[in-house]
Amino acid sequence: MVHLLLLGAASTAILVWSQHFADTLIRRSAPRRALLVRLAVHTAGSLLVVAGVVGRWTPVVVLGGTLVAGVAVDQAVRIARQGRGGLPTRFGHLARYYVAAGALLVPGVACGVLMARFPVGPELHGRLAVAHVALSVLGWIGVTVAGTLVVLWPTVLHVRIGAPAERAARRALPVLVAGVVVLAAGALAGVPAAAGLGAAVVVTGIALLAVPLARLARGARAGTFAVLSLAAAVAWWAGAAAVLGVRVVVAPSWEAAAAGVSALTPALVVGFAAQVLVGSLSQLLPVVLGGGPAVSKETSALLNRGPEARFVLLNGALALFLAPAPSLVRVGVSVVGLGALVAFLVLAARAVLTARRLRAASGPGAVPLPAPARRDAAGGPADPVAGARRRGAAGVAVAGLLGVVVLGVGLDPAAAGLTSGAVAAAADGAPVTATGRTTTVEVEAQDMRFVPDTVEVPAGDRLVIRVTNADAAVHDLVLANGATSGRLGPGESADVDAGVVGADLDGWCSVAGHRLMGMTLAVVVTGGAAVAAAGAAGGAGAMDHGAMDHGATGHGGTSAGDGAPSAAEDVDLSGTAGTASGARDAVLPPLTETGPTTRRVTLRVQEQEQEVAPGVVQTVWTFGGTAPGPVLHGRVGDTFEITLVNDGSIGHSVDFHAGSLAPDDVMRTIAPGETLTYTFTATRSGIWMYHCSTMPMSLHIANGMAGAVVIEPAGLPEVDRQYVLVQSELYLGPQSGTADEQKLLDGAADLVVFNGVADQYRHDPLPATVGERVRVWVLDTGPSRASAFHVVGGQFDSVFREGDYTLRDGGSTGTGGAQVLALQAAEGGFVELTFSEAGHYPFVSHVMTDAERGARGVFEVAAAP
Repeated sequence: MVHLLLLGAASTAILVWSQHFADTLIRRSAPRRALLVRLAVHTAGSLLVVAGVVGRWTPVVVLGGTLVAGVAVDQAVRIARQGRGGLPTRFGHLARYYVAAGALLVPGVACGVLMARFPVGPELHGRLAVAHVALSVLGWIGVTVAGTLVVLWPTVLHVRIGAPAERAARRALPVLVAGVVVLAAGALAGVPAAAGLGAAVVVTGIALLAVPLARLARGARAGTFAVLSLAAAVAWWAGAAAVLGVRVVVAPSWEAAAAGVSALTPALVVGFAAQVLVGSLSQLLPVVLGGGPAVSKETSALLNRGPEARFVLLNGALALFLAPAPSLVRVGVSVVGLGALVAFLVLAARAVLTARRLRAASGPGAVPLPAPARRDAAGGPADPVAGARRRGAAGVAVAGLLGVVVLGVGLDPAAAGLTSGAVAAAADGAPVTATGRTTTVEVEAQDMRFVPDTVEVPAGDRLVIRVTNADAAVHDLVLANGATSGRLGPGESADVDAGVVGADLDGWCSVAGHRLMGMTLAVVVTGGAAVAAAGAAGGAGAMDHGAMDHGATGHGGTSAGDGAPSAAEDVDLSGTAGTASGARDAVLPPLTETGPTTRRVTLRVQEQEQEVAPGVVQTVWTFGGTAPGPVLHGRVGDTFEITLVNDGSIGHSVDFHAGSLAPDDVMRTIAPGETLTYTFTATRSGIWMYHCSTMPMSLHIANGMAGAVVIEPAGLPEVDRQYVLVQSELYLGPQSGTADEQKLLDGAADLVVFNGVADQYRHDPLPATVGERVRVWVLDTGPSRASAFHVVGGQFDSVFREGDYTLRDGGSTGTGGAQVLALQAAEGGFVELTFSEAGHYPFVSHVMTDAERGARGVFEVAAAP
């Protein structure tokens, strides 16, 4: 979506208007046909880039990026040649802005293509991301806007360009270009200080240009929507550049720096680029529509409807969206801001229709148009009442934004960090007298720990904990009395008001699995008898920090002690009906390719509900929409190109046991919205596990993030039927909840299942026919329990376990058989058997308590035809 606006709409406008302004400034028109060709090629390149990224097609992305960069170079070269052959003019030098902008886009596109479709490590990816933003947004768009504003800003104000503004335009260009280059070079070289310096130089260049231009607004026509939008856009441009430099300098890593810069996307895209676009078009569209002064004034007035209200709604919504507000508030204000932008599109469409109607009305034989009504300085009716209405509309816009904030906070006060702690009780249960003092402590979240992890507060003091997230992942702090920081991104801070504290208090990070990893905080009361780990609101039990109690609520792992009953209470495997969704297809289709091939697979991480037993629903984390994930199938020599897309709400990763390569890069955790490509060549046969390796790994696996890769050895005989069964454990949280972390830590599985659902193949048996040879691939993904796969009434004549046969065609005696395939967690293999009689043959894990927990099914064998 960002590239559709910046690479599509904004860049197309830049190509059109920079050529138009260059023609005017140089007083020499360029061939119109060349511009049309550039627009066509640029549009094709932009669509290829977007399609290539969405479809994960590297050649398409490279081709699209090459076309976009080529168009920028072509336009820059043509404008440079146009300037050499043009007439000397006062403002001809402004065309150099467009030449410089085109030159900066080329390396910006290169950085974008590299980080989008080529396997780079997280640090290099972060450096490329910062350089890409610097060159493409601050360079290509920013430098173009700077050159255009020199002539456009006085035009919207209806004033003359003064000498100070002209001198500033000459000085600002080299400063802006130098700042962008230093910022990008510092990022690519991995030198944060240099990148920060470059950002400071960019801000200086903006200031050099903005200050003299701002002085032109004194007493001028400063109330139109174009003026307000352009002024706000410049403010967001300078502010975002300054914050970008600070975040790069203070970030603990380039990966964190890229995340911080990514958080500025709304400011750069909406605040800067979108407002420049709509502000400029509000001024230029009436000129393009033509029709004479009367038509132009009517369309200008139409595009200027409600300027203050639209200005307040868009910029106020954006400011609130960027603030550390609850998610409901951000959703609400984003809708409001989008509405303000859509209003421009509606008004623009009406202006086009109005211009067409008025031109038709002024044709031969038509009644002359009435003289346009007298307008005030802002372009609206010269009516004090109308002016008051416009100011009133701005006030209503402010009230509307405040209403959205109040509603969002009211619906989710905890996310806003407004839940305050109550007065805690002392050890004897008596209330503690408040001292009137406030103890403020600072805590950092880093490396899955709170530092310090213990804080002290005198009994009766009000406690305020200032939490700063110094990590690259999202964290929060939740206290047992309900006080919370809300989710904090990298570098963000929040104050947690625990209230008056009289007893020891527990705190933790509620992001899935983080408490399980030891991300806990102990508040210790001094100067009085403290109740060990008794929550002020009575909501938490004692925490044994050595045992790492982890009953945290939040996105992920839940605990039976959290209040909601466990879904285990609803488990009934004695019924005759399966799950509403039916059984998962366990068939492994045969391979059709004859030689080594490249297999491209996209695995999207998604969070969704899944019925894991009749009437029992859990929210699972999935690869590709299923838990366990889809079965990947190939032969030794095949190459797998896996694209992992994190559409979840927390960080995830993937580890393929079927590949042999360094885990540093391809197995890294990616944040929501990010993508990585994992490529490996299968060199060893077997059934291999893949799984999320983000810590705590046990929770991610138990919550569904595991699957099987079947790599057939050369010469594997064909069989009549092949099935894949993935055994795993389920530690049930509440209905529609996620895995219970305490049960997981204790190893107390509620269900043990094949292919994600208890007893599914008991209700929907796997078919076979007498005399057919059946191969059953089995993988134990755990995360903790072993498997002992057995077919009741069947005997295995071949057993393949962990890459080799332990029995093949009856073994050395020719009559050998096996009764079980024994697997530890993460082990796999297959068995082969033939059924001699028709009937129903149960299969189970012969760890019988696990079979009774759901690790069972049936082969339904029909008589031979």
